[in-house]
Amino acid sequence: MKSLSLIALAIAAVTVSLPAAAVDAKAADALVRKSKCLTCHAVDKKKDGPPYREIAAKYKGKPDAEEKLIKHVTVVSKVEVEGKEEDHEVLKTDDPAAVKNVVEWILSL
Repeated sequence: MKSLSLIALAIAAVTVSLPAAAVDAKAADALVRKSKCLTCHAVDKKKDGPPYREIAAKYKGKPDAEEKLIKHVTVVSKVEVEGKEEDHEVLKTDDPAAVKNVVEWILSL
């Protein structure tokens, strides 16, 4: 009985320590390109929109980061570009997993 408890404890420890599913950077890059996100954003440099690394730093450690970014990339909202208000385009996909992958990719930078 004691050995069964130890086995269960070991399995639980391994399960808890497993990393989350890996981000598919290639798929995320393909979707942001398809959605024309790179027109206003880049990974490292400022364009009309903030760089993805700056976004990742802004949300680092915030528990609602993923939820906020998912909403930002799936719901049309207003953003200021060169002093005028424009619609922020959304990702061109209906696949929630693809959206989540893009957001996780941004947050991983």
